[in-house]
Amino acid sequence: MNIARKNIYNVTAYAAGKPIEEAKRQFGLKKVIKLASNENPLGPSPKALRAVKRALPAINRYPDSHCFYLKKKLSKFLNLEQSNLILGNGSDELIDIIIKTFVEEDESIITADITFLEYKIVSQVLGRRVITVPLRYFKYDLASIKKKIDKNCKAVFISNPNNPTGTYVSEDEVEDFINDLPEGLLLVLDEAYDTFIDVDDFPRSIKFVKRHNNVIILKTFSKAYGLAGLRVGYAIAAPPTVSLMERARQPFNVNLLAQAAAIAALDDDSFLAKTRKVVLEGKAYLYDSLRKLGIAYVPSVTNFILLDVGRDGTEVFKGMLKFGLIVREMKQYGLKNFIRVTIGTGKENERFIRVLKKVLEGHS
Repeated sequence: MNIARKNIYNVTAYAAGKPIEEAKRQFGLKKVIKLASNENPLGPSPKALRAVKRALPAINRYPDSHCFYLKKKLSKFLNLEQSNLILGNGSDELIDIIIKTFVEEDESIITADITFLEYKIVSQVLGRRVITVPLRYFKYDLASIKKKIDKNCKAVFISNPNNPTGTYVSEDEVEDFINDLPEGLLLVLDEAYDTFIDVDDFPRSIKFVKRHNNVIILKTFSKAYGLAGLRVGYAIAAPPTVSLMERARQPFNVNLLAQAAAIAALDDDSFLAKTRKVVLEGKAYLYDSLRKLGIAYVPSVTNFILLDVGRDGTEVFKGMLKFGLIVREMKQYGLKNFIRVTIGTGKENERFIRVLKKVLEGHS
């Protein structure tokens, strides 16, 4: 007799990047550099850190369940109404809320075959069917996705920029895709990495929300603002869409410290500018170094790079671990010969290149 629901047995749990402390314990290391989970190498926003310290004495109280002050700050920051916003325990929870709210048990979602794993995992846990479409040149193939849409499809999830490839679809491509979408079909644009964009044709997607009731944008404070450990993300959508999602949201889902940190982080322009500078300069250094080593990579508009190491990526990942450097293996994504590296500080990037060279040369 099965204890769990039948579909649970078909779910492969999300494999997160290895924690620093675990790597230290496993290999007896004193210092470990983690370049696996696309975190901010500069730490959290200093303004956010100060706000957390000020908020600490109040943690005996439940947080504001509706995130009033954070919504107020965000609405001004984005030039939107508070009714356009819903907050989540990271964007992961918002993915769960979207599927619970809008996708019936006999309906499906569509996404790419190599993309953020949570779209598929959450859908499978909830017993919803997932249709995947192959990437084209490591990029979402919107034309092929559109052809796969049928009467049972309820939502399309697009990671833009895409994790783990670092590629993006342009404003014109999204505009063309939205045209003629079936009525009642949701388009979810997950923009977790949009803060690192350095191209001119990335979608200004808020305009799509203003024009269409079926568009939802996901954003996060985890990456550029350095608040991954506090778990706070938000969705932007038409007020009627947000109102429905609120019915599926758990109360007190964004904790008190996360709300305080996010409010303060929105004012930390200098930290955001410094973060972008570190990422863009680090990316240029890594590109140049990888070319010199003859290692192929996928050009990225994010704070990470996907590399083709030309051999079993899991073995390369394990080899680098022994040197105290954590990268992301790509086995769960079906990319056998690849690893993904987060762009770190200058010293971290230099260390990564030295260790990668040693491992590929067979040193241990």
